[in-house]
Amino acid sequence: MSGRSRGSASPAAALQLKNAGNELFRHGQFAQAADRYSEAISGLRQSGTKCTEDLSVLHSNRAACYLKIGNCSECIKDCTVSLELVPFVLKPLLRRAAAYETLERYSLAYVDYKTAVQLDSSVQVAQDGMNRMRKVLIERDGSNWRDNLPPTPSVPLSVQRRWEPSAAGNAGEQRCKPEKAGDAGSSSHGLERAKSLKEEGNELVRKGEHRKAVEKYSASLKLNNKEYTTYTNRALCYLHLMQYPEAMQDCTAALGLDPNNLKALYRRALARKGMKDYSGSVADLQKMLKLEPSNFPGQRLLEEVQKLVK
Repeated sequence: MSGRSRGSASPAAALQLKNAGNELFRHGQFAQAADRYSEAISGLRQSGTKCTEDLSVLHSNRAACYLKIGNCSECIKDCTVSLELVPFVLKPLLRRAAAYETLERYSLAYVDYKTAVQLDSSVQVAQDGMNRMRKVLIERDGSNWRDNLPPTPSVPLSVQRRWEPSAAGNAGEQRCKPEKAGDAGSSSHGLERAKSLKEEGNELVRKGEHRKAVEKYSASLKLNNKEYTTYTNRALCYLHLMQYPEAMQDCTAALGLDPNNLKALYRRALARKGMKDYSGSVADLQKMLKLEPSNFPGQRLLEEVQKLVK
């Protein structure tokens, strides 16, 4: 990905580049979008103008591109710069948390999700992420899991708020509007609707309409986020769409609910293979085959990935 500048840029020129990046992002051209954001960043820095907030947004936008293409290390770097420029902003916090989670740096992911919850407790994505990381950390570290956590920043009262994305919001951000997923999920009507949406998604998968199926599964999870098969089903769609970080996150969520789920382990291994995280893919497949040694697809994929490691 090119980060080279075409010279200094005025704030107006940087805005044009940012808008061009946003448009490319909306069309799934993530590498090209990152190039536009890089040009805007370099131009603003070379111009010498103090555009702290603009630079923060641009780094956050570029982080979204890196997350989409599976470059989690660069995503983390950009989010960190964005937050250094303007602390306690929700979007870079959530993007960095997702990147940490994908890299299995669960303690750091937990801290970022928890910070986001402090910033705005109505954001369901942050709540779900914090709960998901807590389960993974308890499973890994036991009852003393908190002892190994980095310190969680204390969010000043002055910046705690109900977050709503602006009309010109950052590229690629899911709309984390306040939801009442818990209330809906706890009612019989909500559970029935969630089941119906999931079945609609299954039917769309059978027709090969994976993008539409993702929408159905996402709507189902808003009503019931405790159904691990919905996560693994959506992960399958993301794999078909080559959205590997999203597939990985869904499989991790499923494993948080059912740690020995074979489909989640296999599909996360596929996602990691797609992201060129071969050692992680091998680890998932080895765990899967320990649970079911005769699983032929797992054996075959393990052989493929081990060749790539060599």
